[in-house]
Amino acid sequence: MKTMLVTGSSRGIGAEIARMAYLSGEYNVIINYNKSGARATMLQKELEEKSSQTKNKEYGKVICVGADVSKEEDVSALFDTAEQHFGKVDVLVNNAAISSYSLFQDLTLDEWHKTMSVNLDSVFLCTKRALPNMINEKYGRIINISSIWGICGSSCEVHYSTSKAAIIGLTKALAKEVGPSGITVNCVAPGVIDTEMNRALSKDDLDALCEETPLGCIGKCEDIARTVMFLAGDGGNFITGQVISPNGGIVI
Repeated sequence: MKTMLVTGSSRGIGAEIARMAYLSGEYNVIINYNKSGARATMLQKELEEKSSQTKNKEYGKVICVGADVSKEEDVSALFDTAEQHFGKVDVLVNNAAISSYSLFQDLTLDEWHKTMSVNLDSVFLCTKRALPNMINEKYGRIINISSIWGICGSSCEVHYSTSKAAIIGLTKALAKEVGPSGITVNCVAPGVIDTEMNRALSKDDLDALCEETPLGCIGKCEDIARTVMFLAGDGGNFITGQVISPNGGIVI
């Protein structure tokens, strides 16, 4: 059974990826959190209860590991724990991220550095730590969560858009480098998704986003999780260096 590590997976898109992966019966899952330990534990218990209630199907194991994935020492400890439990990480989903709204001229250097640290440094650190085992095994899946704003940019989110655009560049370059080792590297760039972050938007703003989207609605966390699962499984065998954007057509 393969092992999947999902960073920032105590809630939102990350939690749904972890949930879908575990309940598929195909993966051991590591739920990573930074500050939301209680929610991560609740998710672990939910998954364990669901698996115990299902007969005639085998499941892997699920664990929670706290780590600030923008810090090298935390990332090292996270992977040490994963390897102690499961031997190796086969699928790495770099999902952890933060966002905030600010006019560019009001953006402080600290805010800029914090966004780059959480959104981009975490991808660098986790991927670098995962690669040696993947190269040794001649197999691996690295799936980076970017955003439509990394593709087309968003006003008042220059720092966030920059970090997500950089993830796309990292994905494409690394895919060329590690492809000969049997490792795929892909990027999922969600559109507007029904998450806690976006629920903070006003009804008028959400209605406007729905109107701008050809499918007439915003996406669900499940839509992103299904895309990740496709890339992690056999469907992604011959796909690497690509940006797949489930966005309802708001960016074409």
